Amino acid sequence: MTSNPPDGQVPGASAAAVCKRPGCGNPLPAQDRGRTRQFCSTDCARRYHNDARIPAPAAAPPSADSPTDPLAVLEGVTRQAAVLARAAREQAASLDPARVRAQIAEAEAARRRAEAAAVTAQARAAEAAAETQALAEALETAREDVRAAQAATAAARAEAQDAAAALEQARSDAAGHIATARGEAAGQVSAAQSEAARAARARDDAIEAARRADAETVRARQAEADARAETDRARAGAARERDALREQHQAQLDAVAALTAAERARAERAEQLLEAERADRRHLTSALTTPAGGSSGNGNGNGTLPRAAAGKAGQP
Repeated sequence: MTSNPPDGQVPGASAAAVCKRPGCGNPLPAQDRGRTRQFCSTDCARRYHNDARIPAPAAAPPSADSPTDPLAVLEGVTRQAAVLARAAREQAASLDPARVRAQIAEAEAARRRAEAAAVTAQARAAEAAAETQALAEALETAREDVRAAQAATAAARAEAQDAAAALEQARSDAAGHIATARGEAAGQVSAAQSEAARAARARDDAIEAARRADAETVRARQAEADARAETDRARAGAARERDALREQHQAQLDAVAALTAAERARAERAEQLLEAERADRRHLTSALTTPAGGSSGNGNGNGTLPRAAAGKAGQP
């Protein structure tokens, strides 16, 4: 004959703790593994979360008989802020993707443990019923053992009920976590799509800017080539004008040199004529100053003109 552990605890389970909801004080159901429970039942968990989300009551409007107390209003606002801050922290912690995945995994594990506990409880209930029937048929006088078997059966049923409640809680928690995770995943997907659209627009803008820059570069290169060609044409024209001016100046210099040579030759001839005229005048002067019967005549007994005068008369 087998005996069930007292108080409905599984062998090797930790000591029972107290429910987290203020004012409850009921011990938590013992469990052999998995996440430690914080509430004794689903109703306590629901009431705890509802109390955490209930805002502080609004202050009554002031009246003429009862003036408003600023300290009381400040105290109410402070309590409401503390409740809202705690609820915000819990909601922010529950929205963490890693924590959501961990809670989903824990909920799945809790569901499996609850199913295993239900199967175990059913097996224990069947075993207790078989033992009870065997004891009733075999030992009519062993009523104490029958009472113990009935107590074990009741404990097994209570465990089965607790396991069913835990399974329902795990299912509801898992459904909530899955819905939250799906919402977050949908938000991340929409954000990623919008970011991809922005990246595509930025890429198109960059490509368009690159095309405009290429067009500007081509125009700048064409303008540079045109400027170089214009510079080459200007240089060629300046070279032609310089050569023409050089030839013109050279021709002018040659003409001036020719005129200078002609003037120099004319001056030399004039100087020669002047010297000849001076010589003739000196000769004539000497002839005129010589006496008439002198030997300076020409031998014919008649005076003759000087040769210089004759030569001068023959000149144009």
